[in-house]
Amino acid sequence: MKKYTISVIGGDGIGPEVIAEGVKILKEVAVLDGGMRFEFKDYPWGCEYYLKEGRMMPEDGLRRLRDSDAIFLGAVGYPGVPDHISLWGLLLAIRKEFDQYVNLRPVKLLKGAPCPLVGVDRADIDMTFVRENSEGEYAGSGSWLFKGKPHETVIQNGVFSRHGTERIIRYAYELARKEGKTLTSVSKGNALNYSMVFWDQIFQEVGKDYPDVKTSSCLVDAASMFMVKDPKRFQVVVTSNLFGDILTDLGAAIAGGMGLAAGANLNPEREYPSMFEPIHGSAPDIAGTGKANPLATVWSVSQLLDFLGYQDWGAKLLTVIEDLLVERAVLTPDLGGKATTSQVGDEVVKKLKELK
Repeated sequence: MKKYTISVIGGDGIGPEVIAEGVKILKEVAVLDGGMRFEFKDYPWGCEYYLKEGRMMPEDGLRRLRDSDAIFLGAVGYPGVPDHISLWGLLLAIRKEFDQYVNLRPVKLLKGAPCPLVGVDRADIDMTFVRENSEGEYAGSGSWLFKGKPHETVIQNGVFSRHGTERIIRYAYELARKEGKTLTSVSKGNALNYSMVFWDQIFQEVGKDYPDVKTSSCLVDAASMFMVKDPKRFQVVVTSNLFGDILTDLGAAIAGGMGLAAGANLNPEREYPSMFEPIHGSAPDIAGTGKANPLATVWSVSQLLDFLGYQDWGAKLLTVIEDLLVERAVLTPDLGGKATTSQVGDEVVKKLKELK
């Protein structure tokens, strides 16, 4: 029997509530499969920990996570703790330390999911965003000069290395080739005359190794418009850290809302653990009410299982999500239902058993 160690960081707000449902589902998958077992290590890190200890996780936190097979993260952020503190102290620290340079975000309109666009078929919204996740605009490079003085000046640098840019673009080409899909590069080379011109150049260079992959390039402002007006033009999309962050939230809005947004932070070489998370945020206004939608967490569980090599179980979970959305009998209030977070999790477990 294959054993996997999963480090669980529930985080803040609704994070612990939805992650508890994800853990419940992983345990059930292990029972139904019979060939795998999960050991969960819980870490109570986040903003509450910060308010007590002055840091988002202990000094040896990254060392504790290092030997995990995967990290399962709830949400980070809570009133009273500045967002840049919570982000850099936990989420970005993990991404950078473990070289999770691929952020993989599915933007797929599942059966039964609400869509604000008119006249769009479900099959028209089926994209995979490959977002550079380790440098770019989120490299943390810059200066804050003359603080508090009239000529106060801040400089925020975008950092694009050949190594970092080439490996994310090559990952996207490989994915497009494997899945037989088109690949679109999104940049802003007309205005960002160093970083994005460099990005466009690397995209063309790497493309010479993939003559079988049909490609296109799109400026980020045009891409945001086309995602709404003509989403079917996008299949696999590769883009920088900042642009990917923004466009995937737009993608969530057209594919059912943030309650269905999942994401994977991958170290493809598996030298370090990868991290899986719902993207909806901590939603402190509904924390503890049982209203949180766990379906984004279920989707992130699907991604985790895919990464571990259990694509059949990953596919089953997406089927279960679609069944819930189509039946509309057991959904949380954000999707028009009356069920609680745990009731939705229980229904997922029930349907998994039925599929088995």
